[in-house]
Amino acid sequence: MNATELRATICLAAVFAARLLGLFIIYPVFAELARGLPGATPQTIGLALGAYGLAQGLLQLPLGVLSDRVARKTVIAAGLGVFALGSVVAALAGSIDGIIVGRVLQGAGAVGSTILATVADLTREEVRTRAMAVVGVTIGLSFGLAVVLGPPLAAATGLSGLFWITAALGLAGVAITLGPTPTPAASPPRGPAWSSLLGVLADGELLRLDFAIFVLHALLTASFMVVPAIVSHTLDLGEGGQWKFYLPVLAAAMALMVPAILVAETRGRMKEVFVGAVAVIAASLIALAAARASALAAGVALTAFFTAFNVMEAILPSLITKVARPDAKGAATGVYSTAQFLGIFAGGAGGGAALAAGGATGVFGFAIALALVWLAVALTMRRPTARPARAGTAGTSAGGAA
Repeated sequence: MNATELRATICLAAVFAARLLGLFIIYPVFAELARGLPGATPQTIGLALGAYGLAQGLLQLPLGVLSDRVARKTVIAAGLGVFALGSVVAALAGSIDGIIVGRVLQGAGAVGSTILATVADLTREEVRTRAMAVVGVTIGLSFGLAVVLGPPLAAATGLSGLFWITAALGLAGVAITLGPTPTPAASPPRGPAWSSLLGVLADGELLRLDFAIFVLHALLTASFMVVPAIVSHTLDLGEGGQWKFYLPVLAAAMALMVPAILVAETRGRMKEVFVGAVAVIAASLIALAAARASALAAGVALTAFFTAFNVMEAILPSLITKVARPDAKGAATGVYSTAQFLGIFAGGAGGGAALAAGGATGVFGFAIALALVWLAVALTMRRPTARPARAGTAGTSAGGAA
């Protein structure tokens, strides 16, 4: 990467990290803390956890199209401002219904696809996969940091304090966007690329990857309806002490994911790593359901789950850019981001309903069934290869990047 590309990748990954750290920081504590709120039931708690994803999923494509006509940085900054406003509403809420409203407003700042499009604007074709992989790794790192920091911060500030922290992270993202992030070269206004969008929706390989990110985040959100309670019940760590469990688990997961990514990228084993990661996720959920009363079993199962989760977060954005046609990358990333956040909603709503119907066993049953369907779909994927660029599709941007 040249200097502009490196700065763009780092800045935009930091913007992603600030937003997702705020999103994930409530995961390890929300199901427990929300129980004391007026109107809280398993269904409304699951809806509050997943409501962010519904708004995000519905608005990713419209805001992505808007960013083709308005400066992308303007759309990103405005979306992060709305995200921060929603965090304030949730922080001030005195009931689960108020938090649901705040979470929907948070999700209305749906700029994930616009950030990915900006990465594409500011990088050349030959380094774009690397840049997308950096963004993917950032998502995994954000999740790991959030899960470690969430419990002690919640113990110190309460649930409302976590939402105030989220608001501050959103404003930090605005500052990074408008400050050090390079500005893409201006391009003529474009209407919605319906032909590209239809092509993306008709591409079986892209749909398989969209399904993967949907299920990945559905499983994560549903699992965290019950995982914090398992950690609390199997270990006597005291209020806010769950980080002592999560930290070594996530550190081991981050270390274990590196060899898998290297094998996938450098040895051309992307399909094998992809299918293997899905199998590990399914197996870890089965193990967690079977032995959730044991701290050791829970630690091993969650280490396996988070390793596979981080591998997926690192390779999926890279796969999208490899599989999509060069003239349809924006549409492909828009659909991908939409699927990701609809997965969060489906996991929260489905997990809440499963919890109400069957307790923790119901949640694991829902998650395991979804993971096994995903494994069956993953087994049919083709070995991914980059598509050649079409003549006349390359553009230029700041610093000589395309």
